[in-house]
Amino acid sequence: MLEHLENDYERVEYLQNLLVSFSTAGDGDNDEYKYLRALFLKDATLKKLLPDFIRTKRSLNEFWEFIKRKFAHYYERREFLWKNFNPALSYLEERRMMPSENLISETLKRINVDTIYRGWEKALGRVKSDPDGAITSARALIESVCKFILDEKCIVYNSEVIQIHDLYKTTAKELNLSVEQHHENIFKQILGGCSGVISGLGLLRNKLGDAHGSGKVKIRPKERHARLAVNLAGSMALFLLETFLENDQ
Repeated sequence: MLEHLENDYERVEYLQNLLVSFSTAGDGDNDEYKYLRALFLKDATLKKLLPDFIRTKRSLNEFWEFIKRKFAHYYERREFLWKNFNPALSYLEERRMMPSENLISETLKRINVDTIYRGWEKALGRVKSDPDGAITSARALIESVCKFILDEKCIVYNSEVIQIHDLYKTTAKELNLSVEQHHENIFKQILGGCSGVISGLGLLRNKLGDAHGSGKVKIRPKERHARLAVNLAGSMALFLLETFLENDQ
């Protein structure tokens, strides 16, 4: 269903056009509406950005009862829908201009681990409005990925006290990604860099994230710091999950 839509921007735009058509005496497929509605309600960021009536109107019939009472004229309905879909479309349009983030999003969605994808979306959604929170979410994303992989491999770890670097080291060893498991200098350099990224994310979260209280002088991260942390975490999450899936075949 709707396989021709390649990304969330196209899916949201399709839903907008479907409702514009339906509310102005055109066609509207109720199954498509219900499918897209359910899909978007699973996404924490889009759920907030989409119009309120998407959350409350479970079918096109319910939407019709809402829109016909609210506006008598077609042009009013069109303008209302365009205005109310604009926040979600603007957000997704900006995301389309950032190819690396878009690639990570689409790949994580295909991997279909809901908690990890929602963690990635949460981190992305906080970059501009809450850089401190985005950095904390970036670190949490790596932790979720490592725990998911170790759980799938039935590897025991102490989830209460283990540090992010130790968690990554255990995961990397299981995936044959530890520096000491390779002899070629180029691989040792790359994998050492990956380990450094994880350690850096943990330190950055402790220094700039919102997980701890602050003293008199608070170092506040900027959007660029948050975007760096989130993109690094996304790239590492993708690398770990793709390696896990390849090894598991």
